[in-house]
Amino acid sequence: MQTSSTTDAPDTGTTAEWMQDRALRAAVWTARRLPYERRVPVFGAFARRAAGRFTPFHRRMLENLDYVWPDMDLDRRREIAAQAGDNFGRALIEHYSMAELAERMSKVVPSGPGADALLQMRQDGRPIVLLTGHYGNYEAARLSLIASGLPLGGLYRPMANPYMNRHYVDSVEGLGSGPLFAQGRQGMARMLRHLKGGGAAMILNDLYVGSGEEMDFLGKPAMTGLSAAELALKLDAALIPFYGIRNPDGLSFRVEIEPEIPPSDARTMTEAFNRSLEARIEEDPGQWFWIHRRWKRKWNRGKGMAPGLHPAALPRRKSD
Repeated sequence: MQTSSTTDAPDTGTTAEWMQDRALRAAVWTARRLPYERRVPVFGAFARRAAGRFTPFHRRMLENLDYVWPDMDLDRRREIAAQAGDNFGRALIEHYSMAELAERMSKVVPSGPGADALLQMRQDGRPIVLLTGHYGNYEAARLSLIASGLPLGGLYRPMANPYMNRHYVDSVEGLGSGPLFAQGRQGMARMLRHLKGGGAAMILNDLYVGSGEEMDFLGKPAMTGLSAAELALKLDAALIPFYGIRNPDGLSFRVEIEPEIPPSDARTMTEAFNRSLEARIEEDPGQWFWIHRRWKRKWNRGKGMAPGLHPAALPRRKSD
């Protein structure tokens, strides 16, 4: 297991960040006293209640939903926000129950129209960039692919809170389930070596990227990173969307592998991924993490602060 540069550096966060981390650790420790089958729904229910109250996360989810689906009635938006909160809570405690999740996912065979082709690429030693988003549980999908014999690393964006980031990364690295690459020069260099050696890397591509390009996502302009597609083109790697989709029982998953996005140019390929993820969100919107400020505008890119911006597009909210 390769260790990220984040875990090598000392924690230098604030007292408030340290306290946030300790609160999370206490909640995780308490939840882990329960059997896995109880632990996951309990954490989901806790997050669902938090998402259903007047919190910044609750407001942000409702604003995002109103922004992309303005004709949807408020009750339906609240229902989706509650479902998204439940899924977020489940995914969070599943992350801190990684060994048990890995055992479960080792029995899940990846399916979908791209599954057989992915296996062939692995046998041929072709580099593979697997694209996904904050939908269902991407770690569950990654663990399933690792169990199937794919050397799948993961690129991640370090959290702002260094204490929570250390805890989050350690929970994956302690399992020895594949290399992690922190965003940045050193992490990218390690990921390039991994891919050039015939490996595969998972990249989440559904967050705001100020250095990206503006393109349509769920009918609204969103700053979107092109680096995953650029990387695939540079290395002649396959660019493949995939998803870990939570089943109705709330505990199990299916792993869907879509066909390779045909190589063309980075923008066209990234737009193809946007359409893929949009289809998943529209099919089951409660599985996507609506808490992210996906459509925010900033002064240095896009239109910035302009009269009449929807709250979901504001460059910044003081309480965020």
